[in-house]
Amino acid sequence: MPIHQRFTALVEDTPGPLWQALFERCWPGYRDWYLRSGVFDRPSYLESRRALRQHMPELVPTWEQLVELAGGGDIEARALSLWCPPAYIAGCSQAVWIDPCGAQDPALVRNYDYAPALLEGNWLATRWCGHRVLAMGDCLWGALDGMNEAGLAASLSFGGRTQTGTGFGIPLVMRYLLEVSSTVQDACAILKRLPVHMSYSITLLDTSGNWATVFVGPDEAPYVSRRRAVTNFQHKVDWPQHAKATCAVERFAALEQLVDKKHSLLELTTALLQPPLFQTSYRRGYGTLYGAVYQPTDRRVELLWQDQRWQQSVLAPHAGERDIVFPSGPN
Repeated sequence: MPIHQRFTALVEDTPGPLWQALFERCWPGYRDWYLRSGVFDRPSYLESRRALRQHMPELVPTWEQLVELAGGGDIEARALSLWCPPAYIAGCSQAVWIDPCGAQDPALVRNYDYAPALLEGNWLATRWCGHRVLAMGDCLWGALDGMNEAGLAASLSFGGRTQTGTGFGIPLVMRYLLEVSSTVQDACAILKRLPVHMSYSITLLDTSGNWATVFVGPDEAPYVSRRRAVTNFQHKVDWPQHAKATCAVERFAALEQLVDKKHSLLELTTALLQPPLFQTSYRRGYGTLYGAVYQPTDRRVELLWQDQRWQQSVLAPHAGERDIVFPSGPN
């Protein structure tokens, strides 16, 4: 049976009724996820607040507003802090494209691979800490990828290791980068000091054409690389079963060839929507839910599907909806 997914663009500068409606719709699932190992297995409210104040002080006023909109409960506040959350694992491919002819500005491109039932599908345009940010939402106020009005674009992919530690869930780390950074240098400096609870690769691009991919994890120092193509491993494959199930090595080889050779941006985005980069194992949690192209110089973002495209400007985003039908794939 085909799988249907609705994507919604929400424009709300400060937390209000739109975010509150999002929370009410998504909270039951997130509450079950957050408490799946028991209420006492998660950090306390005081521990969560202390971590935010220490590491992300600029986000604290927004967190407090969101907690109030969520009803002011203890569990809601702890879950929204994303301090030491349960583990989560996704797929994803991402790359920095540089025009071999020098005629076009660089772009950050990505595919997000995950289970459709676990995707929020909310494209959030906000102004919470000063910057206008347009980001694909996750964990109620975090981000999977996005760009701010300064022209910093960022995207995440799972790093391929199951170890967890003391730190923040990566969606809030991504949110923080987009809220307070203007350049790749700013973002790298933040990633070098922030504790992160699982392994992820974060690709960054700014308006100057500077770019980097930063490997972060709970048990290793952040590593700033110049790798332009990334899938679901960092220095090497650490989880062979996951790499095999998600075709991580095959996707990396295809993506690396596309960005290292003389391919146009159109050729690259076309390849994102074809195997091996486009995956259809939706019921196993490894289907491609959307592609995205970030062009910092123009502050332009485009979401990609096999039958639709949706373009937005970070400087003037518009509310809207898209209904997507994913092709049937392996069960």
